[in-house]
Order: sequence, then C-alpha cells, then structure tokens
Amino acid sequence: MRPLGGRSATPRERLVVVGHGMAATRFVEQLVAGGYPGHVTVIGEEPVPAYNRILLSAVLEGTHDASAIRLRSPEWYAEHGVELRLGTRVLTVDREHGDVMLVDGTCVPFDRLVLATGAIPTLPPIRGLVRPDGSLHPRVHAFRSLADCERLLAVLPVDAARAVVIGGGLLGLQVARALSVRGVATEVVEGGDTVLSRQVTPAAGTILARSLTQLGTTVYTGARATKLIDHPEEGGPIGVQLDNGFVLDADLIVLTAGGRPSVALARGAGLQVRRGIVVDEHLASPTDPRIHAIGDCAQHAGQVTGFVPPAWEQAVVLAQRLCGADLDYRGSRNVARLRATDLEVAVLGDPVAEPGEIVEVSNPVAGKHSRLVVRDGVIVAAALVGDLSRVGLITQAYDRGTVLGVREPGDLLLPETAAPLAPLPDDAEVCACAGVTAGAVRACGSLAEAQERTRATTGCGGCTQVCSRLVGEVPVREPREPREPREVVSPVRS
Repeated sequence: MRPLGGRSATPRERLVVVGHGMAATRFVEQLVAGGYPGHVTVIGEEPVPAYNRILLSAVLEGTHDASAIRLRSPEWYAEHGVELRLGTRVLTVDREHGDVMLVDGTCVPFDRLVLATGAIPTLPPIRGLVRPDGSLHPRVHAFRSLADCERLLAVLPVDAARAVVIGGGLLGLQVARALSVRGVATEVVEGGDTVLSRQVTPAAGTILARSLTQLGTTVYTGARATKLIDHPEEGGPIGVQLDNGFVLDADLIVLTAGGRPSVALARGAGLQVRRGIVVDEHLASPTDPRIHAIGDCAQHAGQVTGFVPPAWEQAVVLAQRLCGADLDYRGSRNVARLRATDLEVAVLGDPVAEPGEIVEVSNPVAGKHSRLVVRDGVIVAAALVGDLSRVGLITQAYDRGTVLGVREPGDLLLPETAAPLAPLPDDAEVCACAGVTAGAVRACGSLAEAQERTRATTGCGGCTQVCSRLVGEVPVREPREPREPREVVSPVRS
C-alpha cells in the first residue's frame, strides 16, 4: 500500500467520523470498498441510521416510505467491522490528547478525524417565532431531519388545512409541493424577486411560480414574513404578517429558508474556520493534517457547496486517499435537481452569474424555460425548467467540457419531438450525484440492483426516470388534476 501523509495506514490507526449523513455514509462505503485497514468509528447525533435527506420531501409527499430512503443498516456497519454509535453527540474535540468527548463524558480516541457535521438551519427574523423558553412556536416546523418530517406528517391532514412555507428555494418548493399533494392549501413566501432566485433567472423563476400556482400552490415573491400573530380563537389559525402589510392565515408554518455549515466543533478545537471548515486539496485542515472535513461543513478554495454531488465526490477522494491512492480534490461542479411531483427543474453550475454566451428557449404558456451558458463552445452552466427530455445529453456535454458546434447548443434545447433522441452511450453520466454512467446502470437487472451496486437514484432522485428506462422499468405515475388557486390573503388585523 502506498504511504499516505508520510506513513502507511495500519490496522491500529483509529479513524473517527463525526456525523452520520450522506457524505459520511458515502465515505465509509468507499473505505470498505478500498480495504481500509484501520478501525473506523462513526458517531451520529440522530438515533436512526443515515438516510437520504434529499428525499425527505418524497416521504412527506407520500411517494416514498421512510424505510425506502435509508442508506445503510446498522447490520451493514457491523458486518464490515465499523463501529456505529447512534443518538450520540460530540461535545468537544481535543487535538492535544487526540480524542473526542461525547456528551455523556465518554472519550473516543482518534489518530485521524473526519468532520462530516453538515449544516444547521438558520431561523429567519420573525417576531413570535421563538418562545421565551427558546422553543419554536407550536405551529412552526423545521424541515431538516427525518424527525422533523415525521412530526409534520403527524399533524396532516386533519390538523393542518392551510400551510405557509417560508422560503422559495429548492427545499421550500419541494416541501410546498409535497404539502399540496397531501391536500393542504399551501402558500410560499419568498423574499427574493422570484423563486429559486439563486439557481435560475427571473424569467425561469416566474414560469416556475406560475406552474406552482396552476398546481394549487400560491406563491408570494418580494415579501418577507415579519411576525406571527396568535388569534384569540381556541385552536384557530395563526397569522403570518408580511412586510407588505398582509396577513396569511395558517394552521402550520414550515421553515425552509437558510442554513449554514456546522462548524462549532472545529472552531472549539482551534481549527481554521471561515464560513465553513477550511480544507486543502487533501480535504485536510491546514491547522492539523490529521483532521479532515467533507460535505456541507467543508470550505474548499473559498467555496461551500451545500449539494450532494460535491459532498459525495469529497467523500470518495478522501476515502481513496486514506486507502493509499495519490489523489487531490480540485473542486466539483454543482448539479441540483428539484425533487417534486409535476415540477421538473435541473440546474448545472451557476446559470445566473456564470459569464458566457446565452442560448435560451422559453415557452411560458407551456411552463418551459431552458438556458445554456456557453463559453468557447463549452456549456459552463445550464438551467432547465419544465422540460428535462435533454438533461442527460446536456449533463454529459457539461461534465465532459465537450466543445459544441455552432448549431448544437440550440439543437440541445429543441423539444424531443423535433429531433428524436439517440440512445445514451454507455459512458454518458446519468447520475450526477453518484457519478454513475448509463452503461453501469444497463449492466444491472433491475432498478433495485442499480441502487445497491451503483447508488444511482439515491442522491437527489432526479435520475430515477432515466435509470428506470435503462433497466427496462418504466414507472407509471397517476396523473393529477391541478386545483384552482385560491385567494387567502387578508388585510392586516387590527
């Protein structure tokens, strides 16, 4: 085995992973696959095994059972000799003594430490959101964990006929659509000029908001919630006052706006921290090379990603390094998908800010908008709303940096009926989250086998349709009748 960091990993090396989310799970999977000889301990704060957070909205919507989004069982860890401690929180990291202290006073020694602590939600500045004892208002729900999802499901639909979702980003729209599918009259409040303002242009955001309205979800942009108003009626709705003076009545409020890297442990240990935990090309802290960070908590080259594909790529690179490979992490391209029934959105890179020549096709009547940013003939960013028929080919060109001909960017945005799609070649990447090719999926006998062998569809879930077709399983979805949007804005109560 090639020496790593000046010495070989030995069976006596004690590796501790703090965090048990998607990045940590991918990291441990890769350690197992690479034959890492050390002893691995994984410490997770939640009492349940790791699950796919991206698909929590699918559980809320009812298209997935909670058990279906679990990543690995405790038995899998035990089978591969990995010590898994669930329902346990790390209190401090002691670099001098080389151990982490748990809240119960137990110290777990390490020779190498990986921080995969993820991100924590930030509370918007809304008066009345937090009670004097520090707890959230009983009608307010966060949506970051499986426990949050289960608490929300417990009040649906009997106790929640109306909901207000704070935040019109990817998570906010997924939650809003899930509630709407559950029969809850849902409204979205977004402070930006359009929904998904960080991912798509105003034109695309407007089309997406119109599509949501047609599906029964009312969207308010350019407005911020400022105050919760408890009405005097026992068991009645509460009011959400906006900065424009209107009040929205709601039985529940869901917070999806904002999150920040979880860096408290790193800061307490004296590691270099800016927005996230600073790491170098080895995903190691410049303060202490024994300590690494991956996923939402890590900051590499000044960037904090917050998406699944970079987190998984970091996990793969670090695991392979610890297994002896001479690899560096050079950054990742971001790929984001909106996981919601009847809403199709894919974003590659930064189509809002990336410089280049713009190729756009827009059909607001049909609810479709496509945008490519091309520089020197190469797609450097893209946003597709309402039509993902060409997302596989576009992603392939984007990932490979393919130099396109003069007409090719425009041809890629033509509807499928205008020019039949050629079959995806075996080396075309179909799952950006896990880096899985069409050939790898075709080699599987079923979608379940593809999920187990390649992890395809277990990230954002956006490639499920493509992967299903590659293995000959075409999922059939019942058509849904859109509900008429309703007016629920009322004047400010005196």
